[in-house]
Amino acid sequence: MEIERIQLQKHGDNRGMLIALEQDRNVPFEIRRVYYLFATKSGVHRGRHAHRRLNQLAVTVRGSVTFLLDDGSGPVAVVLNDPSQGLLLGRMVWRELYDFSEDCVLMVLADQLYDRNDYITDYADFLREVNGAMYPQDVAACLGR
Repeated sequence: MEIERIQLQKHGDNRGMLIALEQDRNVPFEIRRVYYLFATKSGVHRGRHAHRRLNQLAVTVRGSVTFLLDDGSGPVAVVLNDPSQGLLLGRMVWRELYDFSEDCVLMVLADQLYDRNDYITDYADFLREVNGAMYPQDVAACLGR
């Protein structure tokens, strides 16, 4: 699985730092939604889903989090802990988030508005869909049995 990190340009001086996120400059899609996670309790796992159409850019504004990502070729763990680096999460990538630091603030930019029908929340279903596998029950459904 190819992991795509986007280096975000820092601007700053002795007063502090600033990073601007701009559509089609350092965010490779139209920004339709922004949300952030914070105050995540110890031992909690978030995510555990994939999106059929949604693209996202995740940035740890503060702290760190580990992503377990899978595009169907096998899971890869990625630690995100630098506010000047974004992690691009494309369509049909399973994601699970864990090991949140106590101070973690994770901001996510998305190219679509929230749509519950875009979510795949069962890992086995995700693997079947991403790999295009047909199982006996799928074949029977296609044949109307």
